[in-house]
Amino acid sequence: MLNFLSKTLNVFKSNTSQVVTKDVLLDALLEADVSYEIAEEIIYYLPPQERVNKDDLERVMKTYFLYSHELPSAKPLVTMLIGVNGAGKTTTSAKLANLHKKAGKSVILGAGDTFRAGAIEQLKLWGERLGLPVIASKANGDPASVAFDTISSALARGIEVAIIDTAGRLQNHKNLGAELEKIVRISNKALNGAPHQKLLVIDGTGGQNSINQAKAFNELIKLDGIIITKLDGTAKGGALFGVARELELPIVYIGTGEGVDDLQGFSADFFVKSIVEAIFSRSH
Repeated sequence: MLNFLSKTLNVFKSNTSQVVTKDVLLDALLEADVSYEIAEEIIYYLPPQERVNKDDLERVMKTYFLYSHELPSAKPLVTMLIGVNGAGKTTTSAKLANLHKKAGKSVILGAGDTFRAGAIEQLKLWGERLGLPVIASKANGDPASVAFDTISSALARGIEVAIIDTAGRLQNHKNLGAELEKIVRISNKALNGAPHQKLLVIDGTGGQNSINQAKAFNELIKLDGIIITKLDGTAKGGALFGVARELELPIVYIGTGEGVDDLQGFSADFFVKSIVEAIFSRSH
Protein backbone atom coordinates (compact mmCIF):
# COMPACT_ATOMS: atom_id res chain seq x y z
CA MET A 1 0.00 0.00 0.00
CA LEU A 2 2.96 2.30 0.58
CA ASN A 3 3.56 2.88 -3.14
CA PHE A 4 0.08 4.23 -3.73
CA LEU A 5 0.47 6.54 -0.74
CA SER A 6 3.80 8.01 -1.85
CA LYS A 7 2.43 11.27 -3.30
CA THR A 8 0.10 11.88 -0.36
CA LEU A 9 2.87 11.11 2.13
CA ASN A 10 5.22 13.50 0.35
CA VAL A 11 2.76 16.32 1.09
CA PHE A 12 3.02 15.58 4.79
CA LYS A 13 6.80 15.12 4.65
CA SER A 14 7.22 18.53 3.02
CA ASN A 15 6.60 20.07 6.43
CA THR A 16 9.91 21.78 7.26
CA SER A 17 9.05 22.61 10.87
CA GLN A 18 11.05 20.86 13.55
CA VAL A 19 7.96 20.67 15.77
CA VAL A 20 4.49 19.49 14.76
CA THR A 21 2.14 22.15 16.05
CA LYS A 22 -1.57 22.34 15.35
CA ASP A 23 -1.02 25.06 12.74
CA VAL A 24 1.55 22.92 10.94
CA LEU A 25 -0.78 19.93 11.10
CA LEU A 26 -3.72 21.91 9.72
CA ASP A 27 -1.68 23.07 6.71
CA ALA A 28 -0.49 19.52 5.98
CA LEU A 29 -3.99 18.06 6.20
CA LEU A 30 -5.45 20.68 3.85
CA GLU A 31 -2.68 20.17 1.29
CA ALA A 32 -3.50 16.44 1.19
CA ASP A 33 -7.16 17.29 0.45
CA VAL A 34 -8.55 16.60 3.89
CA SER A 35 -11.55 18.95 4.00
CA TYR A 36 -11.23 22.02 6.20
CA GLU A 37 -14.13 20.81 8.36
CA ILE A 38 -12.50 17.44 9.03
CA ALA A 39 -9.03 18.95 9.52
CA GLU A 40 -10.47 21.30 12.16
CA GLU A 41 -12.36 18.39 13.71
CA ILE A 42 -9.19 16.30 13.98
CA ILE A 43 -7.43 19.16 15.72
CA TYR A 44 -10.43 19.82 18.00
CA TYR A 45 -10.33 16.27 19.38
CA LEU A 46 -6.61 16.41 20.14
CA PRO A 47 -5.50 17.35 23.68
CA PRO A 48 -5.43 21.14 24.31
CA GLN A 49 -1.65 21.64 24.17
CA GLU A 50 -0.30 23.27 21.00
CA ARG A 51 2.31 20.60 20.27
CA VAL A 52 0.83 17.48 18.69
CA ASN A 53 1.54 14.04 20.13
CA LYS A 54 1.92 11.21 17.61
CA ASP A 55 -0.15 8.66 19.55
CA ASP A 56 -2.96 11.15 20.11
CA LEU A 57 -3.08 12.02 16.41
CA GLU A 58 -3.16 8.37 15.38
CA ARG A 59 -5.96 7.64 17.85
CA VAL A 60 -8.13 10.51 16.55
CA MET A 61 -7.52 9.71 12.88
CA LYS A 62 -8.47 6.06 13.32
CA THR A 63 -11.94 7.04 14.53
CA TYR A 64 -12.81 7.97 10.93
CA PHE A 65 -12.44 4.36 9.81
CA LEU A 66 -14.58 2.45 12.29
CA TYR A 67 -16.74 0.87 9.60
CA SER A 68 -15.74 -2.73 9.05
CA HIS A 69 -16.35 -4.93 6.04
CA GLU A 70 -16.83 -8.67 6.11
CA LEU A 71 -17.14 -10.69 2.91
CA PRO A 72 -20.64 -12.19 2.83
CA SER A 73 -20.74 -15.98 2.89
CA ALA A 74 -22.88 -16.59 -0.19
CA LYS A 75 -22.37 -18.89 -3.15
CA PRO A 76 -22.13 -17.43 -5.60
CA LEU A 77 -21.04 -14.22 -3.95
CA VAL A 78 -22.57 -11.55 -6.19
CA THR A 79 -20.82 -8.18 -6.29
CA MET A 80 -22.20 -5.22 -8.25
CA LEU A 81 -19.87 -2.36 -9.14
CA ILE A 82 -21.31 1.10 -9.77
CA GLY A 83 -19.93 4.59 -10.37
CA VAL A 84 -19.45 7.32 -12.96
CA ASN A 85 -17.61 6.96 -16.26
CA GLY A 86 -13.88 7.36 -15.97
CA ALA A 87 -13.53 6.01 -12.43
CA GLY A 88 -12.02 2.77 -13.73
CA LYS A 89 -15.04 0.58 -13.00
CA THR A 90 -14.67 -1.95 -15.82
CA THR A 91 -10.95 -2.39 -15.17
CA THR A 92 -11.68 -2.68 -11.45
CA SER A 93 -14.15 -5.49 -12.24
CA ALA A 94 -11.29 -7.40 -13.84
CA LYS A 95 -8.89 -6.59 -10.99
CA LEU A 96 -11.40 -7.77 -8.41
CA ALA A 97 -12.01 -10.95 -10.41
CA ASN A 98 -8.26 -11.53 -10.50
CA LEU A 99 -8.02 -11.00 -6.73
CA HIS A 100 -10.67 -13.68 -6.13
CA LYS A 101 -9.06 -15.99 -8.69
CA LYS A 102 -5.68 -15.71 -6.95
CA ALA A 103 -7.47 -16.65 -3.71
CA GLY A 104 -8.53 -19.89 -5.38
CA LYS A 105 -12.12 -18.90 -6.22
CA SER A 106 -13.94 -19.57 -9.48
CA VAL A 107 -15.23 -16.32 -11.00
CA ILE A 108 -17.66 -15.15 -13.68
CA LEU A 109 -18.00 -11.61 -15.03
CA GLY A 110 -21.16 -9.84 -16.18
CA ALA A 111 -20.83 -7.00 -18.71
CA GLY A 112 -23.71 -4.95 -17.35
CA ASP A 113 -22.42 -1.67 -18.77
CA THR A 114 -24.44 -2.03 -21.96
CA PHE A 115 -24.62 1.75 -22.41
CA ARG A 116 -20.98 1.99 -23.49
CA ALA A 117 -20.15 -0.56 -26.20
CA GLY A 118 -16.45 -0.26 -25.42
CA ALA A 119 -17.06 -1.51 -21.89
CA ILE A 120 -18.51 -4.80 -23.17
CA GLU A 121 -15.51 -5.43 -25.42
CA GLN A 122 -13.11 -4.33 -22.71
CA LEU A 123 -14.55 -6.81 -20.21
CA LYS A 124 -14.53 -9.60 -22.80
CA LEU A 125 -10.83 -8.96 -23.41
CA TRP A 126 -10.16 -9.07 -19.67
CA GLY A 127 -12.08 -12.33 -19.47
CA GLU A 128 -9.92 -13.86 -22.20
CA ARG A 129 -6.76 -12.62 -20.53
CA LEU A 130 -7.75 -14.02 -17.13
CA GLY A 131 -9.35 -17.18 -18.49
CA LEU A 132 -12.74 -16.29 -17.02
CA PRO A 133 -16.22 -16.55 -18.54
CA VAL A 134 -18.02 -13.29 -19.40
CA ILE A 135 -21.77 -12.93 -19.83
CA ALA A 136 -22.64 -10.11 -22.22
CA SER A 137 -25.39 -8.80 -24.46
CA LYS A 138 -25.33 -6.47 -27.43
CA ALA A 139 -24.83 -2.74 -26.89
CA ASN A 140 -27.85 -0.99 -25.33
CA GLY A 141 -29.21 -4.30 -24.09
CA ASP A 142 -30.97 -4.64 -20.75
CA PRO A 143 -28.34 -4.61 -17.96
CA ALA A 144 -30.75 -6.29 -15.54
CA SER A 145 -31.04 -9.19 -17.98
CA VAL A 146 -27.24 -9.46 -18.06
CA ALA A 147 -27.17 -9.56 -14.26
CA PHE A 148 -29.85 -12.27 -14.19
CA ASP A 149 -28.00 -14.37 -16.78
CA THR A 150 -24.67 -13.94 -14.99
CA ILE A 151 -26.06 -15.11 -11.65
CA SER A 152 -28.02 -17.95 -13.26
CA SER A 153 -24.90 -19.10 -15.09
CA ALA A 154 -22.87 -18.98 -11.88
CA LEU A 155 -25.48 -21.12 -10.14
CA ALA A 156 -25.62 -23.63 -13.00
CA ARG A 157 -21.83 -23.96 -13.19
CA GLY A 158 -21.16 -23.93 -9.45
CA ILE A 159 -19.08 -20.76 -9.76
CA GLU A 160 -18.22 -19.10 -6.45
CA VAL A 161 -18.01 -15.39 -7.36
CA ALA A 162 -20.05 -13.30 -9.81
CA ILE A 163 -18.95 -9.72 -10.52
CA ILE A 164 -21.34 -7.44 -12.42
CA ASP A 165 -20.18 -4.23 -14.07
CA THR A 166 -22.79 -1.47 -14.57
CA ALA A 167 -23.14 1.69 -16.66
CA GLY A 168 -21.31 4.79 -15.52
CA ARG A 169 -23.60 7.58 -16.56
CA LEU A 170 -23.52 10.79 -14.55
CA GLN A 171 -24.76 10.24 -11.02
CA ASN A 172 -27.63 12.71 -11.45
CA HIS A 173 -28.95 11.01 -14.59
CA LYS A 174 -32.71 10.66 -14.12
CA ASN A 175 -32.91 7.10 -15.37
CA LEU A 176 -29.88 5.79 -13.52
CA GLY A 177 -31.59 5.29 -10.16
CA ALA A 178 -34.42 3.30 -11.73
CA GLU A 179 -31.92 1.25 -13.73
CA LEU A 180 -29.82 0.39 -10.69
CA GLU A 181 -32.89 -0.49 -8.66
CA LYS A 182 -34.05 -2.80 -11.45
CA ILE A 183 -30.67 -4.57 -11.57
CA VAL A 184 -30.86 -5.14 -7.81
CA ARG A 185 -34.46 -6.38 -8.01
CA ILE A 186 -33.77 -8.78 -10.89
CA SER A 187 -30.55 -10.02 -9.25
CA ASN A 188 -32.57 -10.90 -6.17
CA LYS A 189 -34.97 -12.89 -8.35
CA ALA A 190 -32.05 -14.87 -9.74
CA LEU A 191 -30.67 -15.50 -6.24
CA ASN A 192 -32.27 -14.41 -2.99
CA GLY A 193 -30.15 -11.72 -1.34
CA ALA A 194 -28.17 -10.81 -4.45
CA PRO A 195 -26.32 -8.62 -5.05
CA HIS A 196 -24.57 -9.29 -1.76
CA GLN A 197 -22.17 -6.38 -2.21
CA LYS A 198 -22.91 -3.07 -3.92
CA LEU A 199 -19.55 -1.36 -4.16
CA LEU A 200 -19.04 2.16 -5.45
CA VAL A 201 -15.91 2.77 -7.52
CA ILE A 202 -14.63 6.34 -7.24
CA ASP A 203 -11.60 8.08 -8.73
CA GLY A 204 -9.06 8.95 -6.05
CA THR A 205 -7.82 11.95 -8.04
CA GLY A 206 -11.25 13.56 -7.66
CA GLY A 207 -10.58 14.68 -4.09
CA GLN A 208 -13.63 16.18 -2.41
CA ASN A 209 -15.70 15.67 -5.57
CA SER A 210 -15.50 11.94 -4.85
CA ILE A 211 -17.54 12.48 -1.69
CA ASN A 212 -20.32 14.22 -3.62
CA GLN A 213 -20.43 11.30 -6.07
CA ALA A 214 -20.56 8.79 -3.23
CA LYS A 215 -23.41 10.63 -1.50
CA ALA A 216 -25.44 10.78 -4.72
CA PHE A 217 -25.03 7.07 -5.41
CA ASN A 218 -25.76 6.14 -1.81
CA GLU A 219 -29.07 7.97 -2.13
CA LEU A 220 -29.90 6.11 -5.34
CA ILE A 221 -28.98 2.70 -4.01
CA LYS A 222 -27.78 1.74 -0.52
CA LEU A 223 -24.08 1.01 -0.82
CA ASP A 224 -22.10 -1.62 1.08
CA GLY A 225 -18.64 -0.21 0.57
CA ILE A 226 -16.23 1.85 -1.51
CA ILE A 227 -13.41 1.04 -3.92
CA ILE A 228 -11.06 3.96 -4.56
CA THR A 229 -8.96 3.91 -7.75
CA LYS A 230 -5.97 5.84 -9.06
CA LEU A 231 -4.58 6.71 -5.65
CA ASP A 232 -1.06 6.01 -6.91
CA GLY A 233 -1.27 9.12 -9.10
CA THR A 234 -2.54 11.67 -6.60
CA ALA A 235 -1.56 13.56 -3.46
CA LYS A 236 -5.24 13.72 -2.45
CA GLY A 237 -5.32 10.64 -0.26
CA GLY A 238 -6.66 12.78 2.56
CA ALA A 239 -10.07 12.69 0.88
CA LEU A 240 -10.46 9.15 2.25
CA PHE A 241 -11.27 10.67 5.66
CA GLY A 242 -14.21 12.53 4.17
CA VAL A 243 -15.46 9.54 2.19
CA ALA A 244 -15.51 7.33 5.29
CA ARG A 245 -17.00 10.00 7.56
CA GLU A 246 -19.70 11.31 5.24
CA LEU A 247 -20.99 7.92 4.12
CA GLU A 248 -20.25 5.89 7.24
CA LEU A 249 -19.16 3.10 4.91
CA PRO A 250 -16.04 0.96 4.79
CA ILE A 251 -13.37 1.54 2.17
CA VAL A 252 -12.98 -2.04 0.98
CA TYR A 253 -10.37 -1.95 -1.79
CA ILE A 254 -7.94 0.53 -3.28
CA GLY A 255 -6.53 0.63 -6.79
CA THR A 256 -2.79 1.14 -6.67
CA GLY A 257 -1.86 1.18 -10.37
CA GLU A 258 -2.89 0.17 -13.88
CA GLY A 259 -1.90 -3.50 -13.76
CA VAL A 260 -4.38 -6.32 -13.16
CA ASP A 261 -2.67 -7.08 -9.83
CA ASP A 262 -2.94 -3.47 -8.65
CA LEU A 263 -5.94 -3.84 -6.36
CA GLN A 264 -5.70 -4.62 -2.68
CA GLY A 265 -7.71 -4.59 0.49
CA PHE A 266 -7.70 -1.29 2.38
CA SER A 267 -6.07 -1.27 5.80
CA ALA A 268 -7.18 1.71 7.88
CA ASP A 269 -4.50 1.01 10.50
CA PHE A 270 -1.73 1.06 7.91
CA PHE A 271 -3.15 4.12 6.15
CA VAL A 272 -3.37 6.18 9.35
CA LYS A 273 -0.03 4.99 10.70
CA SER A 274 1.72 5.86 7.42
CA ILE A 275 0.28 9.39 7.41
CA VAL A 276 1.16 10.01 11.05
CA GLU A 277 4.73 8.75 10.51
CA ALA A 278 5.06 11.06 7.47
CA ILE A 279 3.84 14.07 9.43
CA PHE A 280 6.38 13.43 12.18
CA SER A 281 9.25 12.34 9.92
CA ARG A 282 10.58 15.91 9.67
CA SER A 283 10.09 16.79 13.31
CA HIS A 284 13.20 15.04 14.57
